[in-house]
Amino acid sequence: MTAATDRKLTLADISDLREYERERDEFRAHIIELKKKRRVGLGPHVTLLFENRDTVRFQIQEMARVEKIFTDEGIEGELRVYNPLIPEPGSLSATLFVELTSDEDLREWLPRLVGVERSVVLRFAGQEVRCTPEADHEAQLTRDEITASVHYVQFHLTPEQVAEFGEGPVELVLDHPTYLLEQAEELAPSTVAELRADLGA
Repeated sequence: MTAATDRKLTLADISDLREYERERDEFRAHIIELKKKRRVGLGPHVTLLFENRDTVRFQIQEMARVEKIFTDEGIEGELRVYNPLIPEPGSLSATLFVELTSDEDLREWLPRLVGVERSVVLRFAGQEVRCTPEADHEAQLTRDEITASVHYVQFHLTPEQVAEFGEGPVELVLDHPTYLLEQAEELAPSTVAELRADLGA
């Protein structure tokens, strides 16, 4: 099993901007294919993207590219923000997107979906594991009257649950009171395989 500290990115893992430009097309194509396996839609407005070391590295590299972050200090700041999104063994980490395309939908749904960051449940082998907000981001994103359109959530499994994960169907369900889905979303085998790797299973 990979040690948690081995999964986190360091300054040495982040290419400088010239080096990244040389690898960007190939790395971006890899990430696009990876995200296809790690993205799960829950109804019309909510999507979860399960993060791993590669997706987080891509986020940091793209942020550095857009913001023109050249210094070690600047990159270290990005590492502090995004490293918590890399799941430790026994856990899964996801970015939860509330996907709304119009001002009308934003005004309607963001107040209605307060608490969505605690409303996703992972079901497998007779078990249920509810997500929790990632601690470092919770204070910035959680509000009483209106939710954010992006949240970072985690699922923490016991060793017994890790061992059972993927032995049968794995489902995600969103049980928020104003966004109840009648059916759970069964994860594709390719998604389950990715998540088993995240768990260290």
